[in-house]
Amino acid sequence: MPLLIAVVSLLGVLCLLTLVLTLGVIRRLREHTKLMDALYEAVDLLGAGPATSLASLDKGELVGDFAATTLDGDPVTRELLPEGAVVAFLSANCAGCRAQLPEIASWAAGQDRRQVVAVLDSSAGDPEELVTALSPVAQVVVEDDLAMGNAFGLKVFPTFYQVSGEGRLLAVEGKISRLPVGSPA
Repeated sequence: MPLLIAVVSLLGVLCLLTLVLTLGVIRRLREHTKLMDALYEAVDLLGAGPATSLASLDKGELVGDFAATTLDGDPVTRELLPEGAVVAFLSANCAGCRAQLPEIASWAAGQDRRQVVAVLDSSAGDPEELVTALSPVAQVVVEDDLAMGNAFGLKVFPTFYQVSGEGRLLAVEGKISRLPVGSPA
């Protein structure tokens, strides 16, 4: 009987030790996840660098003048963008754009359609997949000269801008979820 008590006690101690080590590993993994998230926020996954290198305009600067027409026939200008509007620049041949497309469409589905403008570059390929996914949830503009991209100081795809009602940049990010309005509620 004393031998059985000793074995059960030893197994209990080993189980507690294993539990403590497992909890330590879980805590460490959470720390690593936070560090990785911070790294992804500081550096674009496609190697574009920090968010400030996504566009030649900085936060607070006024977007240049532009005039475009959505696929629905509605005009889009700097003056017509509503307060807090999100303008997404995507390209058909951009792997990062295609990878983020489900997240973008899902996010935009929860927004007022007038608040989301998707500008698609048609010079590098057929944007039909992007048009099909985004037309129901966003105002879609297809351009081959990227006049809007020039007005926003676009450097790389994908880039997401949030603008004020006056046409000033509130935020510029490489991922929709990094925008203040792109965060889940």
